[in-house]
Amino acid sequence: MALPTLTPEQRAAALAKAAEVRKARSELLASLKSGEKTIQQVLANAKTDVLVGKTKVVQLLKALPGYGPAKVTALMEETGVDANRRAAGLGDKQRAALLDKLA
Repeated sequence: MALPTLTPEQRAAALAKAAEVRKARSELLASLKSGEKTIQQVLANAKTDVLVGKTKVVQLLKALPGYGPAKVTALMEETGVDANRRAAGLGDKQRAALLDKLA
């Protein structure tokens, strides 16, 4: 499928929107890292908040203090969550298993 041709104004608007989303996601991850927000709060909002819902679970977990790539990979395998899963796509059992392991 060919991409639609965008006018320069449409392209600029799309780039600006993408930059806003990246900034908001960065702020979300920073708030997790600083402890301002908990993973429970973030995952509870995954179904209603589009920004959280489209963020990969791996990114959210790596933002937690003390969790790097190795721990996150092990956690994802233990709970049976696919590495490409986004927060809104988590099922109730997957969310509960993740939160149980993190507690």
